[in-house]
Amino acid sequence: MIVYGFWNNKGGTGKTSLCFQSACAYAHKHPEQRVLVVDVCPQANMSELLLGGLTDGGSQNLLLRQGETQRATIGGYFQLRLPAPYSSPGFEARDFITRPQEYNESIPGNIDLVCGDPLLELQSNAISTLANTQIPGTNAWVSVIGWLSDFLDQLRDDYDVVFIDANPSFSIYTQIALSSTDRLVLPVMADDSSRRAIQNAFSLVFGMKLPSDIYASYAFATRLREAGRGLPKVHVIAKNRLTQYMGPASAYAVVLRSIDNDVTKILHSHQEIFTFGEIEDGVVDIRDFQTTGVVAFARGCPFYCLPSGRLEVMGHRIQVNEEYRRNAVEVVDELVALLDGEAGSVGETEPAS
Repeated sequence: MIVYGFWNNKGGTGKTSLCFQSACAYAHKHPEQRVLVVDVCPQANMSELLLGGLTDGGSQNLLLRQGETQRATIGGYFQLRLPAPYSSPGFEARDFITRPQEYNESIPGNIDLVCGDPLLELQSNAISTLANTQIPGTNAWVSVIGWLSDFLDQLRDDYDVVFIDANPSFSIYTQIALSSTDRLVLPVMADDSSRRAIQNAFSLVFGMKLPSDIYASYAFATRLREAGRGLPKVHVIAKNRLTQYMGPASAYAVVLRSIDNDVTKILHSHQEIFTFGEIEDGVVDIRDFQTTGVVAFARGCPFYCLPSGRLEVMGHRIQVNEEYRRNAVEVVDELVALLDGEAGSVGETEPAS
């Protein structure tokens, strides 16, 4: 089982949309593999996409799963852990799993989902308090930070690949998500705030360039290493939402080159935190999906099976250009090829007319 985490500590980088399209394309390309998506975000947008999107009841379907007697969400699982946070209680991981295709026929049948939950925000303070409790003979933080790993350990024979959509914050539930991640996908935008955000990401996850030594003993990386736990490795940096205006002389291109330069310096000095050896092997350019993306996400539909032409979205007829749709498919194919290490592309399903 390989666990991919999609995360950046800056919102608006397209993290959820890339995770959604990548997970669906990966599952479509590998029908013989079982794929699990874990939505560790209180907004739960990933879950709404998989369960139908805006136009086909994704939000309502998510509410139904949250309303089960055993709350069938990541929040429901965390709630089960709260009374006995430092030992793994008897639980059945499959009780928290949803089959998206039962709600959204556009989703491949080999994808399962652990739904997101706004309850995470309410739980956050309680979980943080438990993680920082001083108990002789018990590393409370390590016990709590391993909750998702405990969950996935039950499922290692059931799934080949896990996609985690993590919240932009670095709150305790995000740390729980990242501590169970093997390979990290970092989406960035062509602006200065994204450049700062990716620098912050390396500080938060790997403890690099901390402003003072006083922070070192409290750092996420330090605490994991002291417990003998591995850190995720950076696997892909996705330059997202690039447009035709980002020519070589544009201000956008200057920022993107600066991001490349920043990452290259870290790559050469800390090769151990990357899965790739050269910057060009771990970077993918993601063109802005524009209207095609808006329609795909409103309908909870992967690009490879999205129809082109005029489509109805919430009472409006919106044009999906076939050339733009195919470009979106190709871009996601490039990202998936980096995920599975293959040069091939995702086989495309002929869109409906």
